[in-house]
Amino acid sequence: MNLNLTGKVVVISGGAKGIGAAISLACAAEGAIPVMLDRDSAALGQMEEEFAANEHRYGAFHCDLTDLSQCERAVQSVKENFGKIDVLVNNAGINDGVGLEKGSPERFLHSLQKNLLHYYALAHFAFPALKTSRGSIVNIASKTAVTGQGGTSGYVAAKGAILALTREWAVEFLPHHVRVNAVVPAEVMTPLYEQWLATFPNPEEKLASVVSKIPFERRMTRAEEIASMVLYLFSDQASHITGQHLYVDGGYVHLDRALS
Repeated sequence: MNLNLTGKVVVISGGAKGIGAAISLACAAEGAIPVMLDRDSAALGQMEEEFAANEHRYGAFHCDLTDLSQCERAVQSVKENFGKIDVLVNNAGINDGVGLEKGSPERFLHSLQKNLLHYYALAHFAFPALKTSRGSIVNIASKTAVTGQGGTSGYVAAKGAILALTREWAVEFLPHHVRVNAVVPAEVMTPLYEQWLATFPNPEEKLASVVSKIPFERRMTRAEEIASMVLYLFSDQASHITGQHLYVDGGYVHLDRALS
């Protein structure tokens, strides 16, 4: 299957680590030009070294996405350096544990700034370029938006809003032939997931408990599997798919875990 991604400029927030890094690498492998926006300069440097060693075209912008002016400058820099934006992948976020009991209204607002506001900001600033390219947006959400988790109101509110905005933006972009979809992961091993596991007295036991509840093959979803869905969604092969929430989770959300 030819995804026809050669030369497409793909902006990926949080593109240097975890799921974002997997998306960046998959883009390069398919001939697209990944443009990574990330605040982790060390991770960006490692990705740059890998792309340079393999002679891939890429972009890397160090920025704090909670700063709206930096979001705007990043999008402008992409347009200046590459002349266009074909795809926006909204990915960056953190499950920060801002709940009702252990949170506060101030911390809740800050969580939304870390997990939601930059999704809107990047889409807003990229709007003219995406109209011109008749491009695509893929939003990375989370199973917590539909299952709940407990103790993480800010993150779940953001991810629920991301699912709603996927449908809203799909409608707003209809006249401009821009497609908008969301990918919904469940349990994916990333650096942030490893940090979460480390908060438990016995991380190995907790991981085994999680994996035992994943219906298909009793294993975590690989970041590369999320990336494959993302690339498919913004490829020509998905040219009539918009406003959809695609679950890549081994059946975690929708299959009866009593079967596990």
